[in-house]
Amino acid sequence: MKTMKGPGLFLAQFAGDAAPFNSWGSITRWAAECGYAGVQVPSWDARLFDLDLAASSMDYCDELKGVALENGVEITELSTHLQGQLVAVHPAYDVAFDGFAAPSVHNNPAARQEWAVDQVRKALTASRNLGLTAMASFSGALAWPFLYPWPQRPAGLVELAFDELARRWRPILDHAEECGVDICYEIHPGEDLHDGVTYEMFLERVGNHARANMLYDPSHYVLQALDYLENIDIYAERIRMFHVKDAELNPTGRQGVYGGFQPWLKRAGRFRSVGDGHVDWSGVFSRLTAAGFDGWAVVEWECCIKHPEDGAREGAQIVRDHIIRVTESAFDDFAGGASDDATNRRLLGL
Repeated sequence: MKTMKGPGLFLAQFAGDAAPFNSWGSITRWAAECGYAGVQVPSWDARLFDLDLAASSMDYCDELKGVALENGVEITELSTHLQGQLVAVHPAYDVAFDGFAAPSVHNNPAARQEWAVDQVRKALTASRNLGLTAMASFSGALAWPFLYPWPQRPAGLVELAFDELARRWRPILDHAEECGVDICYEIHPGEDLHDGVTYEMFLERVGNHARANMLYDPSHYVLQALDYLENIDIYAERIRMFHVKDAELNPTGRQGVYGGFQPWLKRAGRFRSVGDGHVDWSGVFSRLTAAGFDGWAVVEWECCIKHPEDGAREGAQIVRDHIIRVTESAFDDFAGGASDDATNRRLLGL
């Protein structure tokens, strides 16, 4: 067992046009003041990070790390959630997802996909330049509109979708191997990789690629009524990143998991600030620690009620309270006796 690192903070929900959230220097100082030791960086946000420079300039990467360390935090990982989403987009979402891409590729799905792949590859190179070993992403989705099996799905439809998804990601995963960086897919509704079964379907098609790993976020499992603690036991070897995000599911006689097209505040399942939802954080940290996870515990704030800055400060303390400093000895060592083959044979009457 190893002691995980933290607390870290995912900056995507905090970056903005007003200080202290509008520059790398000021937002890292703010994060440290909130009690964080690390920050996870949204690679698409030019207010904080220049992806092209990070992929091409070691001097820029050294400067970026230096500013962060001077302010009291280190970079935990890069995120390519938005770009990864665009690696595979069903036409039903073309308009909605165009906003994730550069304006030059809007209304051009083929160009948008090419742009997205290039972005993810650059982020992998940048991760290597920054000395990082994991990167967060989404898988994108081709089959998601067919999630509910009505009307009946034609035979082979889902299989073809996952074959194509794997075909698009395999070269990117090979580049990840060259960079020494794990791609950690956040298992997330809206993605074709939205639970354990779909992750396994993808993993099989990419040949159990060593770099096709998981970002564990129990909030998305709470909203699916999935056993998020057993999930750790099943996928421990593939969990390489961890988002500390809370959620609650309160089904009623009027709505359940699907939420009735309601806004977040009125849904049966909704995201909450860390500590305000249904996630058993003692159980999560215990299972991950016992499984040998030694990465970063990164708070991702998403809540339809609480102010983000309050959620950030509370989340940092909750993570600190739950990180387990692992023991280097067994609690019953004091009662141990001699251990050798002869003694063991005597104890067994042999």
